[in-house]
Amino acid sequence: MKILLVSDIESKYIWDFFCKDTFKDIELIISCGDLKADYLSYLATMIHVPVLYVHGNHDHYYIEKPPEGCTCIDDKLIVYKGIRILGLGGSMKYKSGPFLYTESQMSKRIQKLKLKLFLKKGFDILVSHAPASGINDDNDLCHEGYVNFNNLLDKYSPKYFFHGHVHMNYGKKPRTTIYNNTTIINAYDYYILEYK
Repeated sequence: MKILLVSDIESKYIWDFFCKDTFKDIELIISCGDLKADYLSYLATMIHVPVLYVHGNHDHYYIEKPPEGCTCIDDKLIVYKGIRILGLGGSMKYKSGPFLYTESQMSKRIQKLKLKLFLKKGFDILVSHAPASGINDDNDLCHEGYVNFNNLLDKYSPKYFFHGHVHMNYGKKPRTTIYNNTTIINAYDYYILEYK
């Protein structure tokens, strides 16, 4: 199954020069946050597949006008075509506002999902906006990753972890990283993944 990952910037290649043939095999779109609601609605309309998203730290306007035709998976564990997908959006709390969480607040969000994680026997994909601590993150508080995500990766060993937030042009960040049995992908701009 081909999955289109998007995050952080609206791709001119997709939005301004859309070519239907390029995306004809896409079966699912996942947004890792900080994109215009209209952009996600556009993707849902043009590609005609489910669009799942988590909130980024700049997505406060989704409160008034969420993306149309898209599904928010924040604080949810959903199953799509047999794939268990866990959504935990937002970033480290560096100011007041929605979708900003301390490490302790993120831990509480995860605790609320504990029963679902137990019943589903874990998850296959973690979708977040922020990265894990020490993996593709930065030293400033805003772009610091969550230790809670490291703990999830250690405990459940999912196949994939998709995140955004840390733009790849911030000091030449890698697109993919391997952490134990998990492939971590920075969804910045866009990336097409063949899920096997």
